[in-house]
Amino acid sequence: MDKSGMFVGATVGSISVFIIFTVLVIIPAESDETIIQMQDEINEINNIILTESKTLSLIEIFEKSEPGVVRVNVQRNQTENDVGGVGSGFVFDKQGHIITNAHVIKDATNTVVTFLDGRSYNAEIIGVDEYTDIGVIKVNADLKLLNPLALGDSSKLQVGESITAIGNPFGLSGSMTSGIISQMGRLLPSDSGYSIPDVIQTDAAINPGNSGGPLLNMRAEIVGINTAIQSTTGEFTGVGFAIPSQTVEKIVPTLISDGEYKHPWIGISGTDIDLDMSNVMKLENTLGFLIITVIEDSPASDAGLIGSNKMIEVEGREYAIGGDIIVSVDGIDVRKIDDILIHLQRVKAVGDEMVLEVLRDGRTTNVTIVLQERPN
Repeated sequence: MDKSGMFVGATVGSISVFIIFTVLVIIPAESDETIIQMQDEINEINNIILTESKTLSLIEIFEKSEPGVVRVNVQRNQTENDVGGVGSGFVFDKQGHIITNAHVIKDATNTVVTFLDGRSYNAEIIGVDEYTDIGVIKVNADLKLLNPLALGDSSKLQVGESITAIGNPFGLSGSMTSGIISQMGRLLPSDSGYSIPDVIQTDAAINPGNSGGPLLNMRAEIVGINTAIQSTTGEFTGVGFAIPSQTVEKIVPTLISDGEYKHPWIGISGTDIDLDMSNVMKLENTLGFLIITVIEDSPASDAGLIGSNKMIEVEGREYAIGGDIIVSVDGIDVRKIDDILIHLQRVKAVGDEMVLEVLRDGRTTNVTIVLQERPN
């Protein structure tokens, strides 16, 4: 948790117009059968496109999705401040796996899942990844109750796109709110000590108890897991966050099979280049990430990356200089640390190589590192 916000348990797609172009093909008059066959194929393709792109009303989304959204009640060892809690989740598959937030089920001694019809089941914790705030639990429920929700592609989301959230705010089961995608690629602080990258920001109202519930596009596809809000009061103030479905798709299968997910790690700390720092270091622009510290026995130290070795003071402010400045990763420009972390989260795994383009002593050079597992 940072000073400006708190994690309290939280959290609709775009209306697309598709213009279907039919190509006119000149075919000899005697090929009537061929023409009919081609027209049937074109109609089939058009129907697929229209079906896949069909947007639903909020009422249709709720009716389609509500059976797959569950209430998650948790009991913990009783302490003065925390005796339990309520969150949300959604059905992932017919095997009884339920997706929720890691913080919802953290330290749980007993977890109960309640379905739309009121039936409840004890749940087993299958896997937890605090680094992305994703948790997987499992129930042995009646197969008729297991209505998996479809995962959408969060990478296709656009700012301004309509979305909706379903969950159990303040324990009020099956509540729905709507809004838009406010921004993508946010960096969200977490209690794990590592920030969660690539997070969705939304203005759909989310409150305590929404945590773990689905964020859906206008085709009733899950594009995120509602996870946190930024607030000074503990209640929703217009800024909510969700873990993208792209992360869910990558992390959850491994949580189900192994109970944990091993995240790749570089082993550096530093700061984004700002205008003052750019002027002090006589850089051409304010892009890049300055390495201040290289952690011992890390992939960064093994690859020979260099941290800052000098401090200078300008107008009463101290600046660390002399370290490598990362300007791209695998050919992708780095504006700030978020770009590095998002790239790691989306496409990299432990054991992969990653090429960093760094600015060192006024010259650019490529450094290849082999990613290791992130330490606790």
